[in-house]
Amino acid sequence: MSRLQTRFAELKEQNRAALVTFVTAGDPGYDTSLAILKGLPKAGADVIELGMPFTDPMADGPAIQLANIRALAAKQNLAKTLQMVREFRAENNHTPLVLMGYFNPIHHYGVPRFIADAKAAGVDGLIVVDLPPEHNGELCDPAQAAGLDFIRLTTPTTDDVRLPTVLNGSSGFVYYVSVAGVTGAGSATLEHVEEAVARLRRHTDLPISIGFGIRTPEQAAAIARLADGVVVGSALIDHIANASSDEQAIDGVLSLCAALAEGVRTAR
Repeated sequence: MSRLQTRFAELKEQNRAALVTFVTAGDPGYDTSLAILKGLPKAGADVIELGMPFTDPMADGPAIQLANIRALAAKQNLAKTLQMVREFRAENNHTPLVLMGYFNPIHHYGVPRFIADAKAAGVDGLIVVDLPPEHNGELCDPAQAAGLDFIRLTTPTTDDVRLPTVLNGSSGFVYYVSVAGVTGAGSATLEHVEEAVARLRRHTDLPISIGFGIRTPEQAAAIARLADGVVVGSALIDHIANASSDEQAIDGVLSLCAALAEGVRTAR
């Protein structure tokens, strides 16, 4: 089994959801970003999404847009992001790590080279926001053939006709975007989330993780009662944006992660 399959299976045995944390690689600089990445599992992150910085993150709201700008200004690129994964794996061989972002940097890097280097670095899966299933042959199929999970986004506007197409070739988990909008936007009602999870479960046996708009331990706990995973990104990144020092950025992110983890772990 893959690290993702193993982790979700373990958590199902424990009757709790996963805390899935998102941070942008290289934000606010390489060393601080690596310290945050290394600290997340101990602070309670069950799965880590690591953003690949890009100039035009069109699915992301202001917080993650600014994180991309800070990372790029600090000279972060895809090669350095893969190096960061290798350094993380030198100390942690069990926490699943997923790279999330857009196709352009991967295309520029070269798809076969990227897949080989990501697999060798210890990446477990990919979330590529702007690559629909009609383009599975470009990245999804060869990535999965190499043993990398390909995680799809589904949204409130993904209807029952479209869902089978979106889920075809999905693996690892399904990421349900709970609001029609960008990251960091307002949160959905619990009734809406419950209905969405029930609908997705009719179409897939994969774990369902829910993100966009979850900011507090209370919100995380509420989602953890309904889904297999709770994704938090913008709220963590705000601590980096508002920090007056690297140490404050690290402490802020890891403290919120610990509070979110407590909410998720005591939810059921």
